[in-house]
Amino acid sequence: MITATYTIPGMRVRDHVERVPLDWSDPEATITVFARELVDPARDGEDLPCLLYLQGGPGGKGPRPVGTSGWLGRALETYRVILLDQRGTGRSSRIDGRVMSALGAREGADYLARFRADSIVADAEHLRRTVFGGRRWSTLGQSYGGFLTMTYLSNAPEGLSACYVAGGLPSLDPDAAEVYRRTYPRVAAKNAEFYRRYPHHAGTTARLADRLAEGDVLLPDGDPLTVRRLQSLGIDFGMKPGYERMHWLLDEARPDDGGGLPETFLHQVLARSSYADNPLFAALQESIYGHGAGATAWAAQRERARHPAFAEDARPLLFTGEMIYPWMFEEIRALRPFRGAVELLAERDDWPPLYDLDRLAANDVPVAAAVYFDDMYVDSGLQLETAARVGNTQAWVTNEYEHDGIGEERVFARLTGLVRDLGGGLTDG
Repeated sequence: MITATYTIPGMRVRDHVERVPLDWSDPEATITVFARELVDPARDGEDLPCLLYLQGGPGGKGPRPVGTSGWLGRALETYRVILLDQRGTGRSSRIDGRVMSALGAREGADYLARFRADSIVADAEHLRRTVFGGRRWSTLGQSYGGFLTMTYLSNAPEGLSACYVAGGLPSLDPDAAEVYRRTYPRVAAKNAEFYRRYPHHAGTTARLADRLAEGDVLLPDGDPLTVRRLQSLGIDFGMKPGYERMHWLLDEARPDDGGGLPETFLHQVLARSSYADNPLFAALQESIYGHGAGATAWAAQRERARHPAFAEDARPLLFTGEMIYPWMFEEIRALRPFRGAVELLAERDDWPPLYDLDRLAANDVPVAAAVYFDDMYVDSGLQLETAARVGNTQAWVTNEYEHDGIGEERVFARLTGLVRDLGGGLTDG
């Protein structure tokens, strides 16, 4: 159902809302899924192919565009672009603390398990068939969007004409422990580069950590600001301007004569670490690796124990990356209602498989993937192993970009060029 039609400069927009099953094997209970359709106003009447953008995450809502810069402007030259709010995010039956507070731990865990890649792909297929004409469409997967792409190719390749992936080819043998074994050393290297650029901040962070260890610093929402919460801000090191954002944050982290920290610093820390806008990112972070037998069992926490350089009293203080820890569901207000459910998810050892290895090996849908060699979040080695195991896949390896390289128009242009040069995407004919 179209709920609104309007124009943003350079884009004609239609908002679509559909009801879909919460559990695709049992259609009785339903949720809402929202998608936003964008088209060049001058081409609105044309029969253009569709490009589905698969947002990073997990727990990422679709972009809210304000202009046609970057990949979006390039895509609008030839496509209708579909921005999906993945289930549980944005306007798609969003899950937050209020929702989780109404559920018990077991019910909450079962509910969250319905918001993984297989369900998101089923939602997308429903939209393709019932709202967007049923023809094959292309996908552009950023980060976790690449994980969704592999599930899409496993479950419904007949819906796809071509797939573009930016920094997000997952291992086809999902193992959260292996992911963190590979990423902790890379995060340590990012820390080293940060302190190389801004050596004076080794002293800044040491003094700040010592002050936070006293235990009486509160964020504006009343949560304690602990050393480990400060460390978690290192998740930004995987983005192109992350070092600079951290530099300017620490530049204002100067206690006054009474030992208090500036409000501007505390407000910025809260905004960067509250998860208020995307709690599912934290709640489902390790569950995206649940696949077959074996529990994820707080893999990031277990691996951290093997790296004493990341201890709260180590100096220089090292920041962590895309790691989610049990303490977050105790210390962070927006995540507390998820605590019982995520503890059960961490124990679960009977996940349905996410990938069909035989189908992926025989894949004939063209896939072009940008593999960022220095990616802090998705290991480039694992990405290249996957590219070698998925049929009709081309990998472009580059160290020019960080994980947010999709923001550069050239990345999308390069990916579409790789597919075009080898004959283009599939058609229904």
